Amino acid sequence: MVAQDSATVAVRNVLARLGKHRGLAEGADRLRTTQVDIAPLLELPVVEDRARRDELPPNEVVLSVVREFARRLAPTDRLIADAALALGLLRENPPVGIDFDRLYAADLGARREYLTQQWLPLHESLGATAIPTRPTVRTLRATPERRAFTALAALLAAGIEVEPEDPAPRSDSASTTLGTVTVIGAAVIDHTYRTDHIPTADGRPALGRFKEQIGGKGLNRAVAVARLGFQVRLIAAVGDDPAGRRILRYLRKEGVDTELVKIVPGESTPVAAVIMAGNGTSAVIGNADDAVRIDREDLNAPAARRAITEADAVLMTFEQPMTIIEHTLEILRSVPDGPWLLVQPTPSISFPQYLYEYFGRIDYLIGSEQELRALLSKSRTKSDDSGNLPDIPEQLLTLGIETVCTVQGFECTVHSTDKNVIDIRRFAAAQLDESLGARAAFMAALVHRLITRDRRADREAFRWATAAMVATQSFGDIPGAMPDTGRIDRIARSPMDDDSGG
Repeated sequence: MVAQDSATVAVRNVLARLGKHRGLAEGADRLRTTQVDIAPLLELPVVEDRARRDELPPNEVVLSVVREFARRLAPTDRLIADAALALGLLRENPPVGIDFDRLYAADLGARREYLTQQWLPLHESLGATAIPTRPTVRTLRATPERRAFTALAALLAAGIEVEPEDPAPRSDSASTTLGTVTVIGAAVIDHTYRTDHIPTADGRPALGRFKEQIGGKGLNRAVAVARLGFQVRLIAAVGDDPAGRRILRYLRKEGVDTELVKIVPGESTPVAAVIMAGNGTSAVIGNADDAVRIDREDLNAPAARRAITEADAVLMTFEQPMTIIEHTLEILRSVPDGPWLLVQPTPSISFPQYLYEYFGRIDYLIGSEQELRALLSKSRTKSDDSGNLPDIPEQLLTLGIETVCTVQGFECTVHSTDKNVIDIRRFAAAQLDESLGARAAFMAALVHRLITRDRRADREAFRWATAAMVATQSFGDIPGAMPDTGRIDRIARSPMDDDSGG
């Protein structure tokens, strides 16, 4: 039974009224001329997100969104919703002998009649194994049709993306011509709360909306790199549950190799809570259960070891246990002239000093001021007697790191062992203060420049990586906001608020 909250009921009623006569076959034109109050449909977060992403009015994306979610329905509900709303889903893979002029006729009654007549072959065309008894037109328009509209409305109201079983890879993400990148991190389900402000214990309650999405810092970076044209392998772990299978399908659709994603039997895929305020600032509640994770044995498997040592670049976060972080660095340190290594030290770890002996292997350390500060002892980050704060990047350089990138608020400051400091200021295109996917896009864009140019990053490379951060401005799903090269190029050509850095 589908839970029927107020949003589900409102959207269901809109769909039912739109189904009369021509349905949604005319798309935006139908919505512009209808006398039905379609506000509940236009104000859905999933519609608003798609409109913002595609830079279109909400009424122009409704049909594509409804079609997308209708494809996720069970076969019977999908057929009923498809015919009742004249969505045209079956045109994409036409069954033999079906008359689309009748199935998607202008009159709802005619569509219902043809659906009942072709009940069995239509179900068989979808591969349905349990086919309900064929209804009459009279019985179809009662419980079955109402149930289908309710199921579709519930998916739309929740905004939960459920990937198809065998999606085709993105045509722009499966290229292997640029090189190979291995990402070590996590893949989780994000429970995202979009609020008017970040709530505090002693402050006013936050008002917002909830959405479930695919996420994880490792997954975000893998998708970001794949969209820039690289062959990507993700080393992570998921549970043996529907959420884990959903993550694997999503990664494959994005062109990410999932051979090294471990499936942990009998465990649920981790969930993280993400709170996003209207200005782009955010807070995250991670998962405390470490039952779903990779171990040293996984890293020592021949395929994983080759993925780490033979890649053109390795991207790593601190989402995995300390033993895995340490062992990965140990493996990379043993490889002469090995891959580029880019590390973001998030989430923070309790005893970072255990990793100091490996810091000389890190080519680029990338993080916010807070993330970088957490790598040093408290005594090293306190102000001196004159009130001056220590130079944290310089202290990290003394530990052997080649380049430290302080990335925050769509800006980047780079310190390197050659004493050169590069400041990349905010692009005028940045309307938010921050976005959750910014540093993932920065790492992906930077590794693009490192591999394709086969040399250390210069000012232009950091400028391009900073433009990639700006391209992630979105309140939609985080990996979905990762840009391709064209979008980064357009922002990189735009003016900056202040580009006076040295």
